[in-house]
Amino acid sequence: MLDIVKEVACAGLSAVLTVSIVHPFDVVKTRLQLSGKANTRNYSEYGVARSIAIIYKEEGLFSFWKGIKAAWLRESTYTSLRLGLYDPIKHAMGVNNQSSFLMKFTAGSLAGAIGSIVGNPFDVVKTRMMSIESKQSPSFYSTFSQIYQTNKWDFYKGLQANVLRACVLNGTKMACYDQIKTAITKRNLIQNEVAVQFCSALGAGFFMAVTVSPFDMIRTQLMTQNAYKNFLDCLVKILKEKGVRGLYAGFLPIWTRFAPTTTLQLLFFERLKKHINT
Repeated sequence: MLDIVKEVACAGLSAVLTVSIVHPFDVVKTRLQLSGKANTRNYSEYGVARSIAIIYKEEGLFSFWKGIKAAWLRESTYTSLRLGLYDPIKHAMGVNNQSSFLMKFTAGSLAGAIGSIVGNPFDVVKTRMMSIESKQSPSFYSTFSQIYQTNKWDFYKGLQANVLRACVLNGTKMACYDQIKTAITKRNLIQNEVAVQFCSALGAGFFMAVTVSPFDMIRTQLMTQNAYKNFLDCLVKILKEKGVRGLYAGFLPIWTRFAPTTTLQLLFFERLKKHINT
């Protein structure tokens, strides 16, 4: 039990440190995903670079950290569990470095599902705060209170999409990280431990962006819009309106965010684990 607590604590701290750096990518990604919805500006017409310039000019530099308090709480719950529980779940399932990719993916998916259920309320608050186009950033308390007073069940809007997203994300992330790390170590391609971790995390970040983008798009829509009944309804309407490309709106900032996020999270996580166990 103490080992599990250590894993979760290290994961939470690494996630909070990482999100403080990469949060601006999440803000831009969310704006692109909500483009033209609920009276929001149609950022998809401008592209990533111009969207960043518009947000900076009209809302100021600190607007790129809108929702950061909710993001810290989300990472302290969701990411701490999905990263911290991966190794304990692997051990419980008897998964090791020689196990198949599918077994590692399953362990990662289970950890991701648990984390997403616990962290969903903070995810909703964060997404709503990031979507507000105003120079004056909304406070975490006011946004949380507004949701609670309007309908407390809104804290679990998009839960189905969020759980599916977390399963695919964490399954892909941890399985690819393990697989790439094992391959590099086995072939002795890189000797430096930190360099091995860096390359493994960078590779995992790419595969995450490819597999997770559609689930991320649907989750964002469900958490901020009332036009959809459920996950399937949202998926069908996006495909009907924009086609498959609509599911990949904001792909570039997602990829740009996942690469440093995955790399920093796992590097911090590995370093903290090593430090706490010495």
